[in-house]
Amino acid sequence: MGSEGSSRVVVPRNFRLLEELERGEKGIGDGTVSYGMDDADDVYMQSWTGTIIGPPNTVHEGRIYQLKLFCGKEYPDQPPGVRFQSRINMSCVNYETGVVEPSHFPMLADWKRENTMEDILMQLKKEMTSPQNRKLAQPSDGNEEGRVDQKGLVVKCCIM
Repeated sequence: MGSEGSSRVVVPRNFRLLEELERGEKGIGDGTVSYGMDDADDVYMQSWTGTIIGPPNTVHEGRIYQLKLFCGKEYPDQPPGVRFQSRINMSCVNYETGVVEPSHFPMLADWKRENTMEDILMQLKKEMTSPQNRKLAQPSDGNEEGRVDQKGLVVKCCIM
């Protein structure tokens, strides 16, 4: 009766995103990473917001970073687009656009269907503690520079 082949159930996109939403609303670990829907009326559940509180003993300590995650129709088979709205200087982030560059962030480059938005945020937080990022000069606190998003809108942010 037992099959030697591995058969696995593929959870449909919307069910997977509902699971992630539920987990994000409950809170993650120590509370230094969170995420949720950007627009409750987005029936395709594409636009998400994430927050990372910078890890201690790094230049990121005490900073609050806001991110946008975009889950296209191919998510979770393809990774979401990830972009920092807050200004940040990290080796895997394009300083001008805030986009997390897959070629410099292995989790996105080697995406696995099992990965989640939570995994991305936790890995970005971990990346902040890496030797190449932990001491990189950062934009000054209280930075209210606007970052132009892809729709041409200016996004204001304030790092507290």
